[in-house]
Amino acid sequence: MMRLHLHLLSDSTGETLENIAKAALAQFDDVETLRHFWPMVRSEAHLERILQEIAQNPGLVIFTLVNADVRRTLESRCRAMGLPAIAPLDPVSHALSGLLGQEAKARPGRQHTLDAAYFARVEAIQFTIAHDDGIGADDWEECDIVLAGVSRSSKTPTSIYLANRGYKTANIPIVVESPPPPELYKLKHPLVVGLTTSADRLVQIRRNRLLSLNQSPETSYVDQESVQREIAFARRMFADNGWPVIDVTRRSIEETAAAIIQLCNERNLQARDA
Repeated sequence: MMRLHLHLLSDSTGETLENIAKAALAQFDDVETLRHFWPMVRSEAHLERILQEIAQNPGLVIFTLVNADVRRTLESRCRAMGLPAIAPLDPVSHALSGLLGQEAKARPGRQHTLDAAYFARVEAIQFTIAHDDGIGADDWEECDIVLAGVSRSSKTPTSIYLANRGYKTANIPIVVESPPPPELYKLKHPLVVGLTTSADRLVQIRRNRLLSLNQSPETSYVDQESVQREIAFARRMFADNGWPVIDVTRRSIEETAAAIIQLCNERNLQARDA
């Protein structure tokens, strides 16, 4: 297995840079990555301390720095050490500059400005947390999205992810012995999406959950036939109500959320064209 020292330098929180690095590294196997994360790099004095660490642990340097002097120093020193230094946002900024006919503003962390979109995300997160697991059915009409599915079908983590994208999301478990509240079937504004999965995957997830809680892993909650009946019951409910269904068996939370957002966009386009 190869070992790689990866130095990530940002003049802001570094969230964007981490996501870029994570996406790129996912394309390679058998690599042990040692990440060195350096956020809020805004002075040459700070950079000088980081360069000493880079010299001791040479590797790939990826940066998002808008200060011209700090950038030049980093690039010059990396060249002297024979190390690659890459600014992944530069091609995008240059293309936008050409198309828009204006220079990019050299303001670090501008994407994190406390604007209306930021406060909308905070509101969405608070709303979503308050409407987890079937709570607050009286004001579900305020939701953008309602997720329905059997227990442990990724409803809560998907809801939180969507909330971070600004979508007010509620979720409700589908239980054979306890039908959902009637409010669910009267919703007009929210997009109701059914989440389903394979019985084998669900049994495994539930069994691990019980073990983590030091509970007996041999109950009807993880019985294969019982789980299959639960899933079939939920799927019939989704079909009877015409709700779109997403199978999360082989999807990550991000992939599931992306599919739901696509459904929202399509629905909005249809409403606009109607």
